[in-house]
Amino acid sequence: MDLFPGSGPLLLTIKLASITTLILLIIGTPVAWWLSNTRLKIKPLIETIVALPIVLPPTVMGFYLLILLSPQSAIGSWWFKLTGETLTFNFTGLVIASVLYSFPFVVQPLQSAFESVGRDLMEAAYTLGAKPLDAFFSIAMPLAKRGFLTASVLGFAHTLGEFGVVLMVGGNIPGETRVISIAIYDHVEMLEYTQAHMLSAMLLGFAFLAMLLMYTVNHQQARHS
Repeated sequence: MDLFPGSGPLLLTIKLASITTLILLIIGTPVAWWLSNTRLKIKPLIETIVALPIVLPPTVMGFYLLILLSPQSAIGSWWFKLTGETLTFNFTGLVIASVLYSFPFVVQPLQSAFESVGRDLMEAAYTLGAKPLDAFFSIAMPLAKRGFLTASVLGFAHTLGEFGVVLMVGGNIPGETRVISIAIYDHVEMLEYTQAHMLSAMLLGFAFLAMLLMYTVNHQQARHS
């Protein structure tokens, strides 16, 4: 039983955003580090691919992900044989779509943070005998903590507000893929404005507090550095 109307979609959305943000930080960190240090000529191409979800209409991305993850595709067919479940209209597929859609909102802040670290400190660590991985964890990551905070907040908040992509890939299955943005749309469609106001206000309040926290912490750290 719901704690209050809309708690089911809210909890599902928080679960989706948490898992998505964790995955994005794991896979986005090495990508951002590589982009911040590489001198290869393909760097602009990779940056363009990473940033594409920012300008691509969500329905377009959702449509192609729906095809890519469908049981008729190589990926969808392999997953179905492995688990007996489809990736479309399923929470797992929703996570994959969310990771791809929010990817630039995590990679770009991390890339900027790593670029601000500069090469001098890393090269100094190398000359003192530090291995690349040791130098990364002991120097680059601590100095880029503001970037990690920004990336985490943006990745989480962006996933909370997804609509087009999650609707195309996940549909509207209660308890499985019906996230809060879809629930709001359903309430508006049925002229249930009170419920829509309540859910929208929760998202608005959370987004405001998350951004306020991010800017406050970043400003405090900037003054102390």
